[in-house]
Amino acid sequence: MKKIRSRVNDRLSVAGILLTMCDARTNLCKVITEQVRDTFEGQIRIFESRIPNTVKVGESVYYSEPLIEYAPESNVTKAYKNLAKELINHEG
Repeated sequence: MKKIRSRVNDRLSVAGILLTMCDARTNLCKVITEQVRDTFEGQIRIFESRIPNTVKVGESVYYSEPLIEYAPESNVTKAYKNLAKELINHEG
């Protein structure tokens, strides 16, 4: 962040922490989510949206299609839409 601010964009800021590659059914995801909250809550925003681990993302890249067009009804697309709503609501 410091390097990018000094070299490219001095107004760069972090909107928050986004957990990706999450599978809420696993203990690992639960532990990591808990650790992130314990460590950063109150210091930086932690997005409620979590991006699941899925092959759809890689497939959309492979086929050079936006995820929203490649797999519009997938959980990962819905998660990114929820993130967009969170950002819009937060940023106003």
